[in-house]
Amino acid sequence: MQMDRRRFVTGALGGGTAVALAPWFPAWAQSVSPGIVAPLPTVSGNDITLRIARQTMRIDGKASRAIGINGTVPAPLVRLKEGQTAKLTVVNDLDEDSSIHWHGLILPFHMDGVPGVSFPGIKPRSSFIYEFPVIQSGTYWYHSHSGLQEQLGHYGPIVIDPAGADPIGYDREHVVVLSDHSQLSPEAIFRKLKVNPGHFNMQRQTLSGLLAGKDQSLKERVEWGAMRMDPTDIADVNGSTYTFLVNGHGPRDNWTALFNPGERVRLRIINASAMTIFNVRIPGLRMTVVQADGLNVVPTDIDEFQIAVAETYDVIVTPIEDRAYTLVAEANDRSGMGRATLAPRAGMAAEVPPLRERPLATMKDMGMGDMSGGSMAGMDHSGGGNMGAMAMPASDPACPPEHAKMGHCTPAGDGGAMAGMDHGSGSMQHSMRDFSVAPQVKRDPSVQTISPMPTDRMGEPGQGLENAGHKVLTYHDLVALERNPDLRAAERSLDIHLTGNMERFMWSFDGVKMSDHHEPIPFTEGERVRINLINDSMMSHPIHLHGHFFELVTGKGDRSPRKHTVLVQPGGTASFDFTADALGDWAFHCHMLYHMHAGMMRVVSVRPKEGAA
Repeated sequence: MQMDRRRFVTGALGGGTAVALAPWFPAWAQSVSPGIVAPLPTVSGNDITLRIARQTMRIDGKASRAIGINGTVPAPLVRLKEGQTAKLTVVNDLDEDSSIHWHGLILPFHMDGVPGVSFPGIKPRSSFIYEFPVIQSGTYWYHSHSGLQEQLGHYGPIVIDPAGADPIGYDREHVVVLSDHSQLSPEAIFRKLKVNPGHFNMQRQTLSGLLAGKDQSLKERVEWGAMRMDPTDIADVNGSTYTFLVNGHGPRDNWTALFNPGERVRLRIINASAMTIFNVRIPGLRMTVVQADGLNVVPTDIDEFQIAVAETYDVIVTPIEDRAYTLVAEANDRSGMGRATLAPRAGMAAEVPPLRERPLATMKDMGMGDMSGGSMAGMDHSGGGNMGAMAMPASDPACPPEHAKMGHCTPAGDGGAMAGMDHGSGSMQHSMRDFSVAPQVKRDPSVQTISPMPTDRMGEPGQGLENAGHKVLTYHDLVALERNPDLRAAERSLDIHLTGNMERFMWSFDGVKMSDHHEPIPFTEGERVRINLINDSMMSHPIHLHGHFFELVTGKGDRSPRKHTVLVQPGGTASFDFTADALGDWAFHCHMLYHMHAGMMRVVSVRPKEGAA
């Protein structure tokens, strides 16, 4: 079944037609290079130097501006050993401040690398020495926490080898760094999102889609239109501007990882993208998940997994046949893919599957619970037809002034309800502006909606994967290989709402943006807390807590999976328990780069107990 990409395209379309149309194929479907077989540059030892500088990188034959480290994108693989003391001298050759955050590493807070939170940053033409004990093992990564530099290539992988025997047996390993890259500057991308949050969405519903029955029905489309919501709005930035990379290489570059048939091959997969959630699969080859976010889990056989921005998954594959396989990293809105090849020899390629049908958001993604059929029949679309079902009092600070002046917000006092929604069993009143269910949320223009019926979605595979036809990983499938270090029940519970205004591209926690300069979220050293994340928006949010691991609340008891990043699905909830055992100030944020930049970030402060020395 071995075939190269050129033969595949030619056979599918006919030789002459393929040649004529080749320039119009998406990148992942075009003929590829003979294959780039190049391991990531690696640095190791007790004294490492990393130099940050502007450079160019070549993606699918095209030059692009970038920020790299030691001349490479991704940055070099930093390989450490559990038990050593790491000393990393970071030289900033940029004309602007920079930084490095060691994502997922447990270290003193002043070595965490977040400017304005844990250290001042690294000034232009200067250096900073990070020094800390390495007390863990596993797959992690590092990246800039300054401005939007991460989008330009300022990221790299970390592998920490265990001090003793590795419980994961394998014959060969490959580090696979997934990312996204645009010819547009990150500042330009952010400006476009602020002017028109749907700027990059080229997958809106069409008349042909309606007639073919591929999209929503006319009735559903009218209902969603009345709410000024777009069910195709799955990813803020996507394949219309992004090229999706594997180890810094585009789809046509055909980065290739070699194996000998019969070997157990460990793939350390890192999502270092700025804004892209990937669905990863290797057609014809099952994967066994053995590690999540750097910590070992009970081996779990799957066919596909969704990896959020900033997550890592280690999988074992055992290819038996002497043939090539395609590693597919498909953007979750199906607007494009990163692809690479697993093969016994360089120059081989396998068939690349076409992009699957793009998903559409449902009422569940709106925080409406599981409404069979997705209809909003009986919903009151009052409010002048502009804000419609998401109507709000004109006196509400979240009512945009231009809407208030035109009378498009509902009269003050009616609650701005999504009223009269009929679920088929009597009229059920639901409001997407009911602050009584979220009293801690600030009434602010950044808060467009409050989910009326958010549901725990940690047992779901992710948008568009519900009917994949094969086994897709969920958080409920993860079981820690070792018992959790702290088995105490939570002493208290804290709800945190993930809030946003999608029409204005404003993002926050509880309606509070990082720029609001609010007090840090306080914790006392040693206390055990349950955090309930409630997503009041239609977008996915990978939430990362610096300096700590936490246990997902998925019913696994003392083997709850421990992570540093959790993806909260649209309109969903995710809960975790954590022990505030790391003194200092720590960043807590959405790892969608532009969501964080727009305000979805706060500071968590862990302080000593009263009377403690």
